Amino acid sequence: MRVVLILLVPFLIAGCVDRFASPVVPAALEVGRAYPVLVATTREQEADGSYRFARSEDLDLLDVTVSIPPGHQPGELAMSYGRPDPRRQFTLARRAPIPSVDALRQRLAQEQRRAGWPAREVVLFVHGYNAAQTETVFRATQVADDIGLPGSLMVYSWPSRAQPFAYAYDLDSMLFARDGLERTIRMLRQAGAQRVILVAHSMGAALAMETLRQADMRDPGWADRNLESVILISPDLDLDVFRSQMTQLSPVPQPFAVIVSEKDRVLDLSARLRGRAESVRLGNIDSVDAVADLPIDVIDTTAFSEDAASSHFVVATSPSLLTILRSAGVMTRTFTPDPVLLESLAPPALQSSGPAREFRLSGRPQAPRGERR
Repeated sequence: MRVVLILLVPFLIAGCVDRFASPVVPAALEVGRAYPVLVATTREQEADGSYRFARSEDLDLLDVTVSIPPGHQPGELAMSYGRPDPRRQFTLARRAPIPSVDALRQRLAQEQRRAGWPAREVVLFVHGYNAAQTETVFRATQVADDIGLPGSLMVYSWPSRAQPFAYAYDLDSMLFARDGLERTIRMLRQAGAQRVILVAHSMGAALAMETLRQADMRDPGWADRNLESVILISPDLDLDVFRSQMTQLSPVPQPFAVIVSEKDRVLDLSARLRGRAESVRLGNIDSVDAVADLPIDVIDTTAFSEDAASSHFVVATSPSLLTILRSAGVMTRTFTPDPVLLESLAPPALQSSGPAREFRLSGRPQAPRGERR
């Protein structure tokens, strides 16, 4: 019980502020760097223009610009819910609706031409439990900027209540949001996106898998045809449920990566709250053995947990890991795990019972321990 209370302290503090406050400060771009982000959301828009936790059958598309503070360091996310200081904090500088698929197509094409990308690529980020819309946009921007992500960035914002004790509400909202996520992927393809990379964190990974499962059950092969790759970060998923979802994908999109950490305290708590004494979720497995029969790459980031601000989001909050990922180019032009570059950092661990591979990132050269058969 003491461990549970310690883990909940940050959540209790966060519950004292209005996390849905999202002031737009155009002047922020006078001091910060502009980063364009697309948002697709099934949150209901309130009278004041904000998007809180009410669910909406409509899918709203937004074009926002985030101002990144000049002194930003990898892994840091400085922000304020009330009166942001653009000199020190991520700030929302612009927000405008995207009225149609044609407008989305023009927006994607414009960004591609301006950046000189050879293909129209979109990384679609799905947040997890206990998340407000603007802070999710900031987090996605921070990770994309820290890694040096090419391609357009889109956030799928589903109606989380953004309260630490609203897990049940968020679980229902996650299920509610499946159709919206599928519509978002379809809309991106209709708008000319040639490569869509689905990146999902925590409970968002459950949402991603449920969405791909339902789409493939209606139209076998849909996920593989419409996605360039899938990356699940710290997935809050039961292993049996994940395996059941994977069996419905024919074929499984490749590459398919799962980023884990054995020291993920949030997933430890999630498992305990479900009465699982072993405290295991997909995102904190200690070896590839549990999923060895699946065609996936398991990327273990446990070694970077110590300097990460969040053990539940190591890949986003560990300065040393972010520096390695950016300098080594581990995440390629499409934010897809590149096996050759991964093997230069962490050769795949030996496994003999199936197609899964395991990479234990440490930043130090390792001797080869096996390869996918």
